[in-house]
Amino acid sequence: MATLAPGVKTGSYHAVLDHIHPEPTSFIRKYIFSIDHKVIGIQYMITGGLFFLIAGLLAEIIRVQLLSPQNTFVTAATYNQVYSMHGSAMVWMVIIPLVTGAFGNFVMPLQIGARDVAFPWLNLAAFWMFPVAGVILFSSFLIGAPDAGWTEYPPISLQGPPGTTMWCIAIFLIGISSTLTGINFIVTIVKMRAPGMTFTRMPLFVWAQLATAGLSFIATTALAGALLALFLERTFGVPFYDPKHGGSPLLWQHMFWFYSHPAVYIMILPAFGIVSEVLPTFSRKPIFGYKMIAFSSVAIALLGFSVWAHHMFTSGMVPWLQLPFMILTMVIAVPTGIKIFSWMATLWGGSIRWTTPMLFATGFLITFTCGGLTGFFLAAVPADYHEHGTYFVVAHFHYVLYGGSVMGLFAGIYYWWPKMTGRMYDERLGQIHFWITFLAFNGTFMPMHWLGLMGMPRRVPYYDPAYQFWNQFASVSSFVLAASMLLFLYNLFTSFRSGKIAGPNPWGARTLEWMIASPPPYYNYKKIPAVLATPYDFGNPLPYIGLDAAPGATEATPTMSSHPVPAY
Repeated sequence: MATLAPGVKTGSYHAVLDHIHPEPTSFIRKYIFSIDHKVIGIQYMITGGLFFLIAGLLAEIIRVQLLSPQNTFVTAATYNQVYSMHGSAMVWMVIIPLVTGAFGNFVMPLQIGARDVAFPWLNLAAFWMFPVAGVILFSSFLIGAPDAGWTEYPPISLQGPPGTTMWCIAIFLIGISSTLTGINFIVTIVKMRAPGMTFTRMPLFVWAQLATAGLSFIATTALAGALLALFLERTFGVPFYDPKHGGSPLLWQHMFWFYSHPAVYIMILPAFGIVSEVLPTFSRKPIFGYKMIAFSSVAIALLGFSVWAHHMFTSGMVPWLQLPFMILTMVIAVPTGIKIFSWMATLWGGSIRWTTPMLFATGFLITFTCGGLTGFFLAAVPADYHEHGTYFVVAHFHYVLYGGSVMGLFAGIYYWWPKMTGRMYDERLGQIHFWITFLAFNGTFMPMHWLGLMGMPRRVPYYDPAYQFWNQFASVSSFVLAASMLLFLYNLFTSFRSGKIAGPNPWGARTLEWMIASPPPYYNYKKIPAVLATPYDFGNPLPYIGLDAAPGATEATPTMSSHPVPAY
């Protein structure tokens, strides 16, 4: 039995005590091929950030083309490749790697009191599949990039440019990386929590990562099968999807959306977790409905597998199946609504500090709620028949993923930036960045709802002059949105070089990562703490004992609770 703190013993926590690796000294082993979860998390962030810039540039090419109805900025063929690569890059090369790989790796082990993830070398392998996949994907431009949209529906994708095969390989690699990361995170969370950290004492960000890891592990197998079949048909002529040879294009749609609708929750659940950390910290209140928020993440993950076919209402689905899928798609809004109302209740009556992370978290509540409400229209069969294939879908999707996932990412970056770097960013620049982003985002994507209701189809380089005003409005707003990224990057760069020293806990937060130095030491915790309660009870003593905290990290001295420390 190993003693971790006075009066606290555990016999089941040897996994963390033995999880020690010699700290590397060479630059290559320390910063390039590191097995430290924190370094790998930052590698994900830098690589995903670079891919974000490329994907954003592709988005601006789209918006320049749509400035006028018959613009010749790019050809129709190039336009098809640009929007296909923009969507593919944002989903698989930016959002999924950032919300899981970057924040999951850096923050999650710290929050559960672990010294690393369960399988560090597997973590390293999973990361390096990511940049390799990105290089393969973007290299497809050299031989003709995929041009059938990010969904690559057959039979169009069967006849697409040679780069479509490279697209299959790149996304397959990302799928393997995502699956390995999911397995790693599940084992880490289940087996390597600090003593006393029961499931109902885990930070809500950890709950979100656990649900996301389960989704990745199960759903990605369907995408892998679909991609393998598409690769074999394009390369060797094995008939899976081509109806001329006995295949079925609907087979791709079923397999693709069985993965890709859960993938929406893979992209949004970690953002939910980030918001659940930011809101109580800056409202100085216990999170309202902790268990409801935690279990709703699991409910979303489970229900996510039952709603894929609402993407296929107009694809020739058996009519009697439309009603159950319509109902199930609406039911999944219930656990999401539980989160929204719990967050609002957390804010109610709180002593709110309007820091940059708080602004992005509350902005998230507004934009994601708009995206969720428009989802009801697409879930209803009669409305979907009118709106499917129009810019209404583009607007909805971006309100969920940019207004949800990316706004959550910004909140997380600003929130954990002091922990990652030990430096404070410029708060004034951060708040300016929020307001420009929030206004420009709505200016870009809100008009797309109206364009869709007016009947403008998506994925077209030319359009009727009746749609010109709102397209121009959206394009100009998108240019402002892109410019806001320059301010964001400038703020991070200057703060990293010369920002004010942050200290261990500049926010007065209560989760474990804020109890140690910033940036964290190599082994995270010299002594593994024991956990006595949830980390959101503001106003009470910190719920940790045996913690070798950094000076100034805590708001109050950890004290022994009158309640017994539960077994692991």
